[in-house]
Amino acid sequence: MKYIITIVVFIGICFSSLAEKNNYFDEAKMLFEEEKYEQSKFLFQKNIVYNPKDAESYLYLSKIFILEENKSEQEKNINTTLLLEPKNEEAMYLLIDIELKRSNFSKVEELKKNFKNICLTMCEKLTSINNRLKEFEKKDAS
Repeated sequence: MKYIITIVVFIGICFSSLAEKNNYFDEAKMLFEEEKYEQSKFLFQKNIVYNPKDAESYLYLSKIFILEENKSEQEKNINTTLLLEPKNEEAMYLLIDIELKRSNFSKVEELKKNFKNICLTMCEKLTSINNRLKEFEKKDAS
């Protein structure tokens, strides 16, 4: 009987632990949407401790680092997102944006091809990317 109680308690702890892990992301996202970036950053980081392969947490951290103008952390988190989820449109677009700001046009062209192959919901961003490239070309021509 003690054995059964021990197993039930253990299973209960495991399930509550899993529920707690899932709540970090949901709560962090809610705080992010409320523009409580420091609090959400802490919870996204905490979520990553428990779930290091959660691409969405890295993506949201990169968005926070964009707002904080922390370019190295922004890029690190975008790259981690893409490593875990290579077809993440938003992360790919954010990386293209970084490379455009660096004027790394060959990398932008390469990323743009990849983006075109994976885009499902953000395909309209291709126009924006092409327009920005044309603007750079005009500046170079003058």
